[in-house]
Amino acid sequence: MSVGNVSFIKDFVIVGFPGLQPHYYGLVSALLFFVYVFTLVGNALFFMLFVTTKSLQKPVYYFIINLVVCDVLFSTTTLPKIISRYWFQDGTISFLGCFVQMFFVHYFGSVCSVILAVIAIDRYAAICYPLQYHSIMTNQNVLILFFGSWILGLLGPVAMVIRAYPLPYCAEHTIIHCYCDHVSITTLACIDRSLYSIPALIYAFAILLVPFAVIIFSYCSIFLAVMQISGTQGKMKTFSTCSPQLIIIALFFLPRLFNYLSGNIGIKFSTDLRLVIIMMYSLLPPMINPLIYCLRTEEVKKLLSRQFQ
Repeated sequence: MSVGNVSFIKDFVIVGFPGLQPHYYGLVSALLFFVYVFTLVGNALFFMLFVTTKSLQKPVYYFIINLVVCDVLFSTTTLPKIISRYWFQDGTISFLGCFVQMFFVHYFGSVCSVILAVIAIDRYAAICYPLQYHSIMTNQNVLILFFGSWILGLLGPVAMVIRAYPLPYCAEHTIIHCYCDHVSITTLACIDRSLYSIPALIYAFAILLVPFAVIIFSYCSIFLAVMQISGTQGKMKTFSTCSPQLIIIALFFLPRLFNYLSGNIGIKFSTDLRLVIIMMYSLLPPMINPLIYCLRTEEVKKLLSRQFQ
């Protein structure tokens, strides 16, 4: 049923990497399945360690657990469908399902961004105001930051879905991506998408740059405070405390900022390379983060070494 060149689309087809040859489908699906399983197992182990170890039940680890949950939910939102696409040649997703996936992709991405800023604020309070830390990070304030991160992340994705869902979509229904997101869906609309893409781009920059600015301020303040510590050992201990968060922040923000900026300053990539970059910065941090928590956090390392002795 159509009107002019507009069709009532019942479903979309997720293409994935358009240049990938069929004989590599099995390898790619196995690799993505490994990433998903490793993400689930690694984050589940850290979650169990947190639940069963009283000494880890501190504000910073509560925030990290939020990040763990967000990472797992993001991977669960994006990976099963693209694995199915290459494993079972089933890339079809319903019209409604695609928008649901789009919402959760942007929602969990937004929440992770805000949580990383909250972790930076926690480290700022702990290092710059050590005597007042427990009066600053009270249970009430931790809960406010906890729920605030998840509520604040709702605003942009809800607006994007509400604006994009009623648009008229053309007969072309292939999503040139590994999952449904705002750009890949609205590209298929039969109208000028600038009225929809520009606000979405502004939101994407805001949800990245505002938390990133908070993080830069927090860690610059921490750096200045650390420089005033007398003794190399004290400085090294403080820097080692912050290093896991800095690595996680770098993995999350820097590739995303590069991707958004490169597209707006004229740097062009092939579609397949662009998708590889997006998948790497979307899926590697959730897989690698548990290793960073365990190998770069002294308290967790000591707990693990005692358990395996």
